[in-house]
Amino acid sequence: MTDAAAAARLLDPVRALHDRIRAQVLACCAEQDSERLAEPVAQSAADTIYAIDRVSEQVLVTGLEEIAEQESLVLVAEGLAEQGLALPRGTPEAKCRWRVLVDPLDGTRGLMYQKRSGWILTGVAPNRGADTRLRDTMLAVQTEIPLLKQHLADQLWAAKGTGSRAVRVNLLNGTATGLELRPSRADTIADGFASIVRFFPGARDVLAALDDALAHALVPPEAGKAACFEDQYLSTGGQLYELMAGHDRFLADLRPLVQRVLAERGLPRGLCCHPYDLASALIAQELGVVLTDGAGQPLDAPFNVESDVAWIGYANPELRRRIEPVLQAVLAHHGLR
Repeated sequence: MTDAAAAARLLDPVRALHDRIRAQVLACCAEQDSERLAEPVAQSAADTIYAIDRVSEQVLVTGLEEIAEQESLVLVAEGLAEQGLALPRGTPEAKCRWRVLVDPLDGTRGLMYQKRSGWILTGVAPNRGADTRLRDTMLAVQTEIPLLKQHLADQLWAAKGTGSRAVRVNLLNGTATGLELRPSRADTIADGFASIVRFFPGARDVLAALDDALAHALVPPEAGKAACFEDQYLSTGGQLYELMAGHDRFLADLRPLVQRVLAERGLPRGLCCHPYDLASALIAQELGVVLTDGAGQPLDAPFNVESDVAWIGYANPELRRRIEPVLQAVLAHHGLR
């Protein structure tokens, strides 16, 4: 059986596992207050682990153990299997067919305070050990964990080379309705959402200067008018969704490029996007969203939890054609290329 056919067999079990994780996290959010869910419980090499994260992790491992009874796999996930956990347990890692990169709760900070949806992200690739990369992803699933006051939640998936699909689930009655996601077809950021990520303190001024320079070059300022808008959605999966849904036209997470600035200011390395945050990137690519690295090359990264990743997303190729040269010139002007 080809890798593509074998990966397709994993789709339904992975989707079902996402449903279980979503249900468990929502139940936990309903039973516990935000302050308790927001308690830091551990510090991984990549990020802070909060109490709410532990809920999704427990369901994840149990579910993947069940899936591994049919297809052996290596789980790679922040905070619980950072170096890889071979399943079924005791299986030599090199003998496993798949490598599964998971963020069981992307957007933790927004969800635990009930500000914005979080997401479950999963990418499945043939197991090439440490040489496995994002570009090898054959199957991706992304599932929304909504706010308690929200009864609708979206689930998206894609198999490489076959396009993507999505459903909108009514959590009150369990019904799922087909959902068509369509990235923006606009050829300008004028009157649309276009953002450069600056979530955390340290180099926000530099990132904001890049944002201003880019926006002014693409849409000349006019008195009394907002040229474009921004949205600092503190979730990479959420940002990808905004591009896929046609809400955002351009997004750039360039935090790795300003690490030198932090060092020059005597500050520690900042928190950046990691590969598991992009585990479901295949879905956006299958929809036609253009994803690159910070230098404009096709997006790629090791299938691990610790690498820092700069990424840029354009809703369509024409937006890339118009924005990318200006963005790269702005980065060069600020000494970030």
